[in-house]
Amino acid sequence: METSKKESSSIKNWSVDDRPREKMQAKGAPALSNSELLAILINNGNKEKSALEIAKEVLNLSQNNLDELGKLTLKDLQKIKGIGEAKAITIAAAMELGRRRQSSEFLSKPVVRSSGEIASFLKAVLKDHPHEVFAVLFLNRANKILHFEIVSTGGLTGTVADPRVILKKAIETGATAIVLSHNHPSGSLKPSRADEDLTQKIRQAATYLDIRVIDHIIVSDEGYFSFADEGLL
Repeated sequence: METSKKESSSIKNWSVDDRPREKMQAKGAPALSNSELLAILINNGNKEKSALEIAKEVLNLSQNNLDELGKLTLKDLQKIKGIGEAKAITIAAAMELGRRRQSSEFLSKPVVRSSGEIASFLKAVLKDHPHEVFAVLFLNRANKILHFEIVSTGGLTGTVADPRVILKKAIETGATAIVLSHNHPSGSLKPSRADEDLTQKIRQAATYLDIRVIDHIIVSDEGYFSFADEGLL
């Protein structure tokens, strides 16, 4: 009975249409379920479970939500039996490629036109960070993106950005304008007093270098908050 169970759980013993790799080759990636795509990344199972069964456990851990899957750390993934360091890194790398694909279209835009446009990009890039991160978009006079960089990483409730680091990078990239941004993992979009003070501190320092602070945008799962739109700049 034990041998029969092992044989039935092995993907090799499934029909071709039920094997993720063969199914993808025959019908294309869109025909596969999330668990089947994840099983391809996992590559192989163990004596107890197939790669597909392990994939389903990973999805259950993230409430079958790909956004939540992207937030899982390597340690979170390795809590599942059958997911070692190599498999966890493979999954995390695939999620990061997905994020970068989302952001690449925005970064190649000729010019930045609105806070909403910037916020959509920032949400894609920053939403999966479990801690607060502070990032900056560096622009030229025509509001074309020259560079994007995460300049500091903080804790669950805050991060500190050094104006000198930001302005040094602005000079290095030839930027004449910058957009400040950070995420709020808590979900709240309300800027703190520290957020407001830091914004004004960077803005004042940038003035001496003829660099404009166009906006400071806070993003979370709830949406975004624009200092410029709210008249705080």
